[in-house]
Amino acid sequence: MKGLATLLLLLAAATASAQAPEKPLRVATRLIRPFVFEEQGQLTGFSIELWREISAQMNIRSEVLVKPTVQELLRSVKSKEAALGIAAISITAEREKDLDFSQPMFDAGLQILTHVQGTRSAVIAAILAGVFSSSVLPVVLIVLVIIVFTAHLVWLFERRNPSSLLTHRSYYPGIFEVCWWAASTLATQADQMPRTALARIVAVIWMFTSVVFIAYFTAAVTSSLTVQQLRGDINGPEDLPGKRVASVQGSTSVEYLKQHNIDVTEFPKIEDIYSALQQGQLDAVVYDAPVLLYYAAHDGSGKVQVVGSIFRKENYGIVFPSESR
Repeated sequence: MKGLATLLLLLAAATASAQAPEKPLRVATRLIRPFVFEEQGQLTGFSIELWREISAQMNIRSEVLVKPTVQELLRSVKSKEAALGIAAISITAEREKDLDFSQPMFDAGLQILTHVQGTRSAVIAAILAGVFSSSVLPVVLIVLVIIVFTAHLVWLFERRNPSSLLTHRSYYPGIFEVCWWAASTLATQADQMPRTALARIVAVIWMFTSVVFIAYFTAAVTSSLTVQQLRGDINGPEDLPGKRVASVQGSTSVEYLKQHNIDVTEFPKIEDIYSALQQGQLDAVVYDAPVLLYYAAHDGSGKVQVVGSIFRKENYGIVFPSESR
């Protein structure tokens, strides 16, 4: 295990007077899956199992103090209420001013959690994006103009025919009837055909034009939906400005977001953030990648997803009071 030998030396220095302690060594931690969590009334997880292995090798008795937040954990160690702290604790230059850290025990970093893409609202948004894209919108406008032009030609040829498809032969409301026929033909829903030869020629040309347009329109919308599936609205930190973003109070992710002028709502616990995300109160969660990945693969499976790559690498370590080296 990376840095285990150095970690043991540091721990030995910090607890040199506690090799045969009268009281168990106090170890501060916090509940954060998958590093520390409770199962059948017992603490378990990566960090807990690591500590058990270390304490077994050093023959140390210990008791665990569960703190509600990482700030409380760090304060507990700084005040020496606890001899050390272990959980998912990022090693930062700011924290090293007041505390000592072991060698890194886990490679981590920040990542983003969002809703699973492909929801009904996302599909509707993708369709609208396809219709109003710079490549499709001009074609739609041209087709609307052609519908009006075709309707005028058919009305002109049909208005004097007693058996025409027109109910009203006057321009108004007859032109609206023919516009409706042209739009219905575009959607292959027209139930009548013009009666005069010239109007039928116009109708045939319009039918072929409609087929080409429908094929183009379908391809554009399908492409937009495919892109929506492969790439959501949020794919990295550059997409976060203007979104409803949340993270845990006092975390390095909050520090990162504020440094990059991204508005962030702070919650005391990550579980509260998960609930807010699933209730639609948030667009994205920025937090430690291992924690988010674990949730997305377990309790959040099928509901949320981790997007993008790790954009700020961090390492976890065991924290000690200052001058423990």
